Amino acid sequence: MLSAVYKSSKKADTYLFVEKRDDFSKVPEPLMSTFGTPIFVMLVDLARREKLGVADLSTVKEKLTEQGFYLQIPPPEENLLDEFKKRNGAKSD
Repeated sequence: MLSAVYKSSKKADTYLFVEKRDDFSKVPEPLMSTFGTPIFVMLVDLARREKLGVADLSTVKEKLTEQGFYLQIPPPEENLLDEFKKRNGAKSD
């Protein structure tokens, strides 16, 4: 299962996996507009992979099969001050 991977020109650490290189026909227009001009990163053979960096491999395969694309967004940033307060018994604002 080959997939083309593109990074967003507008959103940091945001990647789009599609079934075929330069074929965004299955990606909704509002998503493409938010994503910006796709910048090609690589072709990846998902069948030969055991894992991916951030995304869950089985989820990526499932979404590609079901909808023709998978959008990988970065995990939310943790608030270090709130974490510090929790660990030290202080109340958050």
